[in-house]
Amino acid sequence: MQSAIQVGSEIGKLRQVLVHRPGLELSRVTPETMNEHLFDDILYLEQAQRDHDFFVETLQSEGAQVLYLTELASTALLSSRDAKEAFVSDLIDQSGFSALYKDELTRYFLSMSEGEIVQKVICGVTLEDFGIASFGGGLSRHKSPEGMYPMPNLYFQRDPMATIGAGVAMSSMFFPIRNRETIFSKYIFKYHPDFKGKVKYYYEVDWPFSIEGGDILNLSENVLGIGISERTCPAAIDTLAKTIFSDETAKVHTVLAFEIPKKHNCMHLDTVFTQVDHGKFLQYSDIMERIPYVYVLKKTGHGTFDVEKCRLTLEELLRKHLELDKITLIPLGGGCTITAAREQWNAAANTLAIAPGKVISYDRNETSQRLLEEAGVTVLNIPSGELARGRGGPRCMSMPLIREDV
Repeated sequence: MQSAIQVGSEIGKLRQVLVHRPGLELSRVTPETMNEHLFDDILYLEQAQRDHDFFVETLQSEGAQVLYLTELASTALLSSRDAKEAFVSDLIDQSGFSALYKDELTRYFLSMSEGEIVQKVICGVTLEDFGIASFGGGLSRHKSPEGMYPMPNLYFQRDPMATIGAGVAMSSMFFPIRNRETIFSKYIFKYHPDFKGKVKYYYEVDWPFSIEGGDILNLSENVLGIGISERTCPAAIDTLAKTIFSDETAKVHTVLAFEIPKKHNCMHLDTVFTQVDHGKFLQYSDIMERIPYVYVLKKTGHGTFDVEKCRLTLEELLRKHLELDKITLIPLGGGCTITAAREQWNAAANTLAIAPGKVISYDRNETSQRLLEEAGVTVLNIPSGELARGRGGPRCMSMPLIREDV
């Protein structure tokens, strides 16, 4: 099988990347529902779109082909009537509507074009959209006016899956309100002509243990870093490791599992630790330097592995398992506790490497950017006035599909 995906590092030159331009779903978040949607504030959609367009233009100017989630999903549903009907059935089963209304909802969605279905699913379906005036008559009640919630977090394309080598780990999301986000990658890889039959599956959306893409880092073609976090549990890491180690063509033989605090400000490993160049890493020292040990999962055979508690320092650990002579750890905020905390909150650690030693970062994180540049890393600034308020950075907003080897 010739794979449609190839990502063996965090820093190889980015050739193809998946994104979602924020849309009307952001306008469906209210002060009453923002906590439920995992937001700290209400975002201004038009500015968020302008900021995101600048991000995409930066990616394209650096030679990356940018693919939009909505376009891929629409093409996948156009591939066959079976794809469209299966998508609608799956979607309704995961929705907030009562099963009493499945037939009516099926007719409602199948009357739309494929592109309209995708947009409507993302924006959410209100009772008024569906033509129901009240919550009565057996319809499931909700705290918000939506019968099918919008997906305002969808512009963070890193969360619903992770690319690993020639395959994907599709996320089993921790928060139920985000479960439906994974439906798009599921149908894109199953039905889109560019991906159908050309992608290996290392984790499935309906597997029971929660795991999210922001916790998975391709530290090298042989080594994964995974966060044990609020949203990724140990059993999921065991399952993912077993699946990868069962694939004799996979190059990964080691998983480094970092246990980070289960807090909103460090929801994933990539919010406190990212790679920016050969042997160079940006870290939130207040978290990474307080991890007492790291679990090392080492392949021993077909689908089997040993687990060891490693008490080396982070620098020693990376030098050993990445087989490098030198590791450079760049602290957010220059080690200043206040500056580091402020910049980490604004996704300073969540850089996206588009080539070795070249990263995209939010413009507001000036101290961390200066330190990156002093370490020989080129920083490309993007505006962050609105996007950062969603608590995610350039890495969160992107899902690499193809990177050059390093």
